[in-house]
Amino acid sequence: MGNSARFRAKYLLMKTARGHDGQAMAAINADGPFDDLLDHLVQRSALTKREAMQLVGEVLAYFNEPLEQFVRRRHGELQRQGFANTAIYSRIAEDLRWWRLAAPALSERQIRRIVYG
Repeated sequence: MGNSARFRAKYLLMKTARGHDGQAMAAINADGPFDDLLDHLVQRSALTKREAMQLVGEVLAYFNEPLEQFVRRRHGELQRQGFANTAIYSRIAEDLRWWRLAAPALSERQIRRIVYG
C-alpha cells in the first residue's frame, strides 16, 4: 500500500507521540471546533476519527511554527537539496506568502539575518 492515507496518518501518530507538538494536539478533540473537519476526513478517507484528530493536530502544529524557526528549517531543507542561497532566499519569501497567518514581507537581507544572525 505504501503511501496510503492510513499509512501516513500512522506515521504522523508515531511522530506526534514522540512529542512533536503537544499544544496543537491538545486543541483537537472529537467534540471541538474541528468536529466537522474530522467527520469530513473520516468520510472521505480510510482514517479513523482518532487518526483524523491526530492528523489535523499535526497540520496545525506545522502551520503554527514561529516565523524564525520556519525560515531556519526551510533554509536547511533547501540547502540540503543543493539550492544556492540566492535561490533559497527568494523561495522562502515566496513560501511565506502562503503561510497560515500573514507573515510580514521579508527582504532577502532579513531572511539572511534570521538564518545567520
